[in-house]
Amino acid sequence: MEALFSARGLVRTFFMGEVEVQALKATDLDVWAGETLVILGPSGSGKSTLLQLLGGMDRPTAGMLHFRDTELTALNERELTLFRRRHVGFVFQFYNLIPSLTALENVAVATEIAKKPHDSAEMLALVDLAERAGHFPSQLSGGEQQRVAIARAVAKAPDMLLCDEPTGALDYRTGLTVLEILRRVNRELGTTLVLITHNAAIADMADRVLRMQSGQVVEITENATPKGPSEITW
Repeated sequence: MEALFSARGLVRTFFMGEVEVQALKATDLDVWAGETLVILGPSGSGKSTLLQLLGGMDRPTAGMLHFRDTELTALNERELTLFRRRHVGFVFQFYNLIPSLTALENVAVATEIAKKPHDSAEMLALVDLAERAGHFPSQLSGGEQQRVAIARAVAKAPDMLLCDEPTGALDYRTGLTVLEILRRVNRELGTTLVLITHNAAIADMADRVLRMQSGQVVEITENATPKGPSEITW
C-alpha cells in the first residue's frame, strides 16, 4: 500500500508560561492511501494535535512528517497553504458555513481555490442534498449543515479528508447519516479518511484504529471486517 503520510518521531510541545506541555510525544505513524483511519482517545490525549500536524495547520516541535515525497516539516507558510489547498479537506464538529450563501454556493466556494475540483452540484447529490441546493444554512438542520460541510470539503478533490468529531454535535440517527456519507466518500471517491473521536463504537467502521493517551499512540489495530455505519450502535 502507498503511504500517503509518514511521521517519524513527531513531537509537539507547547508552553504555558514557564510550564512545558507535551501535547504529542514521539510518534511514528503511516497513513495509507484510501484507508479509513479512526483515532480514538479521551480529551487531551493528543488527537487534535496530531490531526492539525497532518493537515498542515500546525508545525511539529521535532520529528519528520512526509506527504508522499514532500517533507512537510521543511515547507514555508506559503507552501503549507498550497498543500492544504490542494490535498486536504477539513470537516469539524461545527459546520462553519457562510450564512449569506446557499448550500450550493457554500460548496462552490471551495472549488474556486482548487486545480481540478469536482462539480458542486454533484457533490451535493453525493451527500443526498440535491433538493436543498437553494436553501440557506438557517433553513437546514444540523445534520444537513454538516453534510454541506462535507460536500464543501470534498468538492476540491482532496487526497485526504480530516474529520474532527464530525458527529459530536449531532443526535444518534443524524450522526449515522453523516458517517454513512463519509464512508461513501471514502469508498466511491477513494479519498483517504482520518476521523478523530472519543466514541469507541465508531472505530468499528475503520480499516485501522489508532488509540491515543497522554499525548502518545498506545495501540494501532487493524479491522479485518469494517462495519457499515448502520451496523454501529452506541
